[in-house]
Amino acid sequence: MEPQSKEPGIYTLILRLDQAREIVVGSLGALNLARGYYCYTGSARGPGGLGRVDRHLQVMRGEKTVKRWHIDYLLPFTSFQEVFIVKTSLDLECHIAQRIGQWIPPVKGFGCTDCRCTSHLNYSSDLNVMREAVRLAYECQYY
Repeated sequence: MEPQSKEPGIYTLILRLDQAREIVVGSLGALNLARGYYCYTGSARGPGGLGRVDRHLQVMRGEKTVKRWHIDYLLPFTSFQEVFIVKTSLDLECHIAQRIGQWIPPVKGFGCTDCRCTSHLNYSSDLNVMREAVRLAYECQYY
């Protein structure tokens, strides 16, 4: 994947977890995660913009070890599949995460400590089902 720009935006990472495992995620505690695909929706509207996606990939590869967000606890156990991005300064993170949750189940409480969403992490055992859910969520008239 090419390095991301410093422009603001919203992104959804699609990740693969090769085996079921228990992962301790900060204040959430231990989560039992099934083998399969997970998508995480985040906001990159701050100073570093979409460069945050690059940081997530560095965490995944073990190049960054400081854990700032819930996703940092999951990344080292997964492999990157793809990323959906929209360049925008609009606050669409929760809207997109909620739309994804209409089609595939959320992992309750993950990645949403600063909002009222059920989750910003969703699960599917089928990569094509996940891709379609994310694609549909990004078909939004707001941007």
